[in-house]
Amino acid sequence: MILGKLWKSLAAQMNKIANFFWTADPIAQLQYEYDKAVDQLKEGREGLEQYRALVERVTRQVNGDRQHVAQLEARIKAYLQAGERETASRFALELQKAKKEMAENEAQLKLHETAYNNNVTKIKHATKKLSELKDKIQKYDAELKLSRAEAELAKLATSFNFDITTDFGQIEDVIQDKIGLNRAKVRVAADLSGEGLEDIKREEAVEKAMADQALRDFEIEMGMVTPETAGVKADDKELGSERATQKAT
Repeated sequence: MILGKLWKSLAAQMNKIANFFWTADPIAQLQYEYDKAVDQLKEGREGLEQYRALVERVTRQVNGDRQHVAQLEARIKAYLQAGERETASRFALELQKAKKEMAENEAQLKLHETAYNNNVTKIKHATKKLSELKDKIQKYDAELKLSRAEAELAKLATSFNFDITTDFGQIEDVIQDKIGLNRAKVRVAADLSGEGLEDIKREEAVEKAMADQALRDFEIEMGMVTPETAGVKADDKELGSERATQKAT
């Protein structure tokens, strides 16, 4: 009683596992059934070839029986024409046995030929069905993959809601935060690159003014001062000349 229940429970679990694998990949199951049928068909063709060899052997036997009967008939006719009825009668008895054996072999040959032709028809039909099954497997495989892709696309189409409460919305926020952080780094780098720039410019201006003053001092010392090099305008120079003349008078 207990063993029976255990066995039924185990059988149920095994059937559950078998159903799981059966439905997990139906295309693989179809391919397995197809391959198994192909193997069986190969075995059937090998058996049919062997059966055909038997038919050929019986055919040769029937042909031999027919030749033997024809030879016996010819001998009987010859002995009758020669007036040897006793010898002809012996061959006539042998002819009866030969005809009986030939009839049995011909009946057997007919049965074998019929069986062979029926098997050929069955194998041809099975080959056609296998070809159709192969086409169906390819079609179902393509349709199944396409339907899976369509299902995934449909699921994505309904899931592409970038609300903040959804996973996509949260992911988008993370991406936007990273983009903002990267832009902030670029801005900080740019700002830091301009830090102290005004001081540098002022220092350069002071150095330039000091250099110009040093050049003027050199020109004055060497007596090379001109209105252009001294930075004095022509009007100022003329005004200075007039003042010098007035002082002289």
